[in-house]
Amino acid sequence: MINLYNTRIESIALHRIGNKNKGEKLQTSNETIELDDEMHSLLKEYFLKAFRSTKEEYQAFYHEEDIAFHEMNSIIQSMFERTESFVNNSQAIASRLYDQSVHPHIRSGELYVVEFSNCVVDNEKCNAIGIFKSEVKQDFLQFDEGAPNIRMLLQQGVNLNKLDKGAIIFNTPSDGHKILTVDSNRYDAKYWLDDFLGVDVFEDSHFFTRKYLKFCTAFADDVILPAEDKKEQIMFMNRTINHFAKNDDFDESAFLIEVLDNPDLLPEYHHYKSEVGPKYSIEDLTHFPISNTAVNESRKLIKGTINLDTNISIKVGHVNNETADKYLEKGWDEDKQMYYYLVYYNREEKK
Repeated sequence: MINLYNTRIESIALHRIGNKNKGEKLQTSNETIELDDEMHSLLKEYFLKAFRSTKEEYQAFYHEEDIAFHEMNSIIQSMFERTESFVNNSQAIASRLYDQSVHPHIRSGELYVVEFSNCVVDNEKCNAIGIFKSEVKQDFLQFDEGAPNIRMLLQQGVNLNKLDKGAIIFNTPSDGHKILTVDSNRYDAKYWLDDFLGVDVFEDSHFFTRKYLKFCTAFADDVILPAEDKKEQIMFMNRTINHFAKNDDFDESAFLIEVLDNPDLLPEYHHYKSEVGPKYSIEDLTHFPISNTAVNESRKLIKGTINLDTNISIKVGHVNNETADKYLEKGWDEDKQMYYYLVYYNREEKK
């Protein structure tokens, strides 16, 4: 979980990145920009707004041989350790981006390299480096009111309500560099994420918990629902969430014993995991620490409603499974040739 409410911009350098393949130039600044309070507030909102709505899918610098050979990681580490000046490091970042701007579809634009202080990531206070690029220019009107007749002037500029590309590298004390990225123009995502930033998924407890719960949801949809019914699908997901919520560490053997009511589904589970597991990066995953944050996020996404073709819906919700089994029964009526649900209760809630 990130909290950027009290975050401040400490330093900012601005460069212009052209398309190298088109012969456009790289223009770098030799000093940082001084911000007044109004500009600080506007730019902070421009840079950070998009990250408040991300799912906090952290990434990390990745190199297939050794992270020591990762150029961007080395630059960012130098910025955190202050072994080189902020401006010089920002120029190195600009040069790296310019070298990767060779595809004809890549747009020129402004690059902002920003040092942030007072960020909070997973309850840890840290500083961060932000790298942002504005590409899309929009038309806007300016008005000259100095003459007897007001004149309209058509100009172009950056819309501060939408960030085109961005990355924030958090210097988290316990985990190294955690990275969040945004990209509004997904057609050139490879150039931004792979070629320039060089990032891959950050495999922490949040990543593993979220991915495994997504896999369980898919298993409930694709296997349990066709084999059993909607009630059993919901009950399986309730048992799954409850298991994750009450344990600090995940053990797949203990998990399956607790959540699979029907032992005939066990081989189906292992087969489904071997087939679909790679999609969720959990094919070989059997043990990992559980993230409570990821469990709570997943709990909100589970739909516990049984929708019937008679225009009646039964909301099971996140209940104790013993309670649901005790007070909700499914049967078959021979006279009507229809299924039915029998619900027991003491009183209707006045809501």
